[in-house]
Amino acid sequence: MDENSHNDLEQVRREYSLDQLDESILPSDPMVLFGAWMERARQSENPDPTAMTLSTVESNGQPSSRIVLLKKIEADRLVFYTNYHSRKAKEIRSRSRVAAHFYWPELERQVKIAGMAGPLEDAESDHYFQSRPLESQVTAWASPQSKVVPDRKYLENEYRKYQEKFKGSKVVPRPAFWGGFAIIPSRMEFWQGGLHRLHDRIEYTLKKKHWSRVRLAP
Repeated sequence: MDENSHNDLEQVRREYSLDQLDESILPSDPMVLFGAWMERARQSENPDPTAMTLSTVESNGQPSSRIVLLKKIEADRLVFYTNYHSRKAKEIRSRSRVAAHFYWPELERQVKIAGMAGPLEDAESDHYFQSRPLESQVTAWASPQSKVVPDRKYLENEYRKYQEKFKGSKVVPRPAFWGGFAIIPSRMEFWQGGLHRLHDRIEYTLKKKHWSRVRLAP
């Protein structure tokens, strides 16, 4: 690799021209718009349309981000699942404020979300866990998520141990340390790429159970 190749990043750019956001036809509820955008993303060529960057806050105030998969959209919340002993789960329980971000490059769209997160009821986590493939259920038991492990072989051995434990079982029980979280959005921004960097940015804010909407400069 050329030693100066990293400087070429300054020249990486493209134009955006697929769509525009017209306030006159946008819904008053951003969750309705988000649902429509998600459906369009699922119909696109994006292999992971439900992938979202979830940002939490560490005890020292340092933001922490990772990709998780959105599993449900409801009237006022977004649901995902994880190990309750994981770093993100501990950070949510300590500081419930979170941010989430979706990027669908093939649609030239982004959605930025801010809100509060909290754990689901056990029954809802149980229901989703039973819908997962057997291999994923076993991995939930085998992986001490976010903890230091000696090597990959350790994880493979743990997987085989639980695979043997549940061999022949009609139902693999959900581990008590694994379940769902719901994000309750209080701010949602919809970004649509535009020509000459005149992108459309529409921001919704929830106040006293009512959403208001403004346009932001790109």
